[in-house]
Amino acid sequence: MDIESLRDYCLSLPLATECFPFDDTTLVFKIAGRMFLFTSLDRTELMANVKCDPDYALELRDAYSEVVPGYHCNKKYWNSIFITPSLPDRLVREWVLHSYCEVVKKLNRKEREHIFELLDEWKKWNGI
Repeated sequence: MDIESLRDYCLSLPLATECFPFDDTTLVFKIAGRMFLFTSLDRTELMANVKCDPDYALELRDAYSEVVPGYHCNKKYWNSIFITPSLPDRLVREWVLHSYCEVVKKLNRKEREHIFELLDEWKKWNGI
């Protein structure tokens, strides 16, 4: 997966937006104003930070050498993923979707229900 594919996937998620709130090289993806992924555009190797359930975060770190505690983040909730050619795109997409859902879970009930309804439709359209 390259940066363009990662960007396209993130923006395909319902109501996802992108911005550069920190500087000109840190691309951030948000849902309802909250970050679910960010990446640096000036790195030679693609790395993305994703939000994660704390127990699942530890499982992923144990299972994959490409997954480490979140760089510049609360390491309990964030993982950094080194997106290498050996890491299947399917896994990266799965982890991005998990991050998106973790953020949506923390929204108020009305927002959460609306976004999860949209996500259910998105999953049907994408065969997930």
